[in-house]
Amino acid sequence: MTDAQLRVLLLDCLQLWQVEGKVTAGATGLAIETPDGRFTVAAADIGLRPVRWFYQTPERAAAGRPARAAPSIVALLSALRNAMEGVGGDRLRVGGV
Repeated sequence: MTDAQLRVLLLDCLQLWQVEGKVTAGATGLAIETPDGRFTVAAADIGLRPVRWFYQTPERAAAGRPARAAPSIVALLSALRNAMEGVGGDRLRVGGV
């Protein structure tokens, strides 16, 4: 996934999660500016697999803690939604109630 593709995906997710923000590309990845602060996302080096992404929250950055690792795009988006306190979408359930 390119930075441009990830940027578009993150913009769509911000709308879905009902989080105000903008996503900009930088030298080391993407920055997501929200009313709660600046989140960053960067692709991991190929040698670090199975880690695919690193993300930083405003709280971790303020505390001087390193970025967290995410093994997949699904894990990255889930972690960002939770950190941004975004709303979840409806869940599709198949089978019994």
